[in-house]
Order: sequence, then structure tokens, then C-alpha cells
Amino acid sequence: MSLNIEQKKALVTEVNEIARGAQSVVAAEYRGLSVTQITQLRAQARKSGVYMRVVKNTLARKAVAGTSFECIGPQLKGPLILAFSKDDPGAAARVVKAFAKDNDKLVATLVSLGGQVLPAKAIDQVASLPTREQALSTLLGVLKAPISKFVRTLVEPHAKLVRTVAAVKDQKAAAAG
Repeated sequence: MSLNIEQKKALVTEVNEIARGAQSVVAAEYRGLSVTQITQLRAQARKSGVYMRVVKNTLARKAVAGTSFECIGPQLKGPLILAFSKDDPGAAARVVKAFAKDNDKLVATLVSLGGQVLPAKAIDQVASLPTREQALSTLLGVLKAPISKFVRTLVEPHAKLVRTVAAVKDQKAAAAG
């Protein structure tokens, strides 16, 4: 379906606004996927907070101009679907990777993170990035570990004394009984 000039401008503006706030983008070739499969992919993307759009490459180049994803412009070739991660940098990569597992027609062509274009095989590393909650819990564990070890060190002599007294008491009770 061809778009008129106003629709194209609106599309470029929409994708540009998303790209400005996104943390990562994954471009995947969707040649051979049915409409039903693409609809399923979009539903999974929505659940994960990923903005997914099929955009002509010339319009996509204009849309990412002036953003940190401008570097992907020269590598946009063929029928591509763009998946932008808004909050979680690995969300788009996880969605595309999971969907590609069951549908071999969806092929990731590039990943961009932090203003750098990564090869398609880097999708595994980007998909394995922790979510915000996972990263915060890991950080909390790292911050909490030294304090916990210090408290255990302070408590251990008292606990050892209590265990020793209890063992002596049990030994005397066994000898008396």
C-alpha cells in the first residue's frame, strides 16, 4: 500500500520520536512470513514494551537521522522490520530472537546499541542483557554482601561460645544420665 507525502512525513516523525527515546534497535528481514505470523510478532513485541514497525528503508533512514541510530542507515537493505526497545535495551533482541526460534523466515540483520552497529550474531549478547529489575537486584546483592559478611564475622564468636556451652551441657547430661 503506497503512502501519500503527508502519511510518509507522519510516519517519519513517529519513528523519529520513538528512535530518540529508544535504547536499542534490531532490524530483521521478514521475507516469507505470513500476515498472521507478523501479527503474532507484533503482539509479542507490545507485551514486551517494544515498538515494532515495517518501514521502507529510505523512510527509515530519514527517521533515524539525528538520533543515536543514524549509523544503521547505510546497512538498511531489503524488506526489514524495525524493533525499538524503549525501556529495556535487550527487549527487542529477546523478542526477535524468541520469534526467530520458531520461525526461521525472520532473520536478524543488525543490532544497534549505544550508537554502534553490531552484527546480527550479536543479538544473543544483547538479548542476554539483564532487565532493569535484574540489574538492580544484582547490584543490591553486591552492595549487601560485605555488610552481611561483616555481621556474620561479628556474630560468629558468640555463636561458637553458645554451641560450645550447649555441647558441654549435653555431655554432662549424658554422663549423669
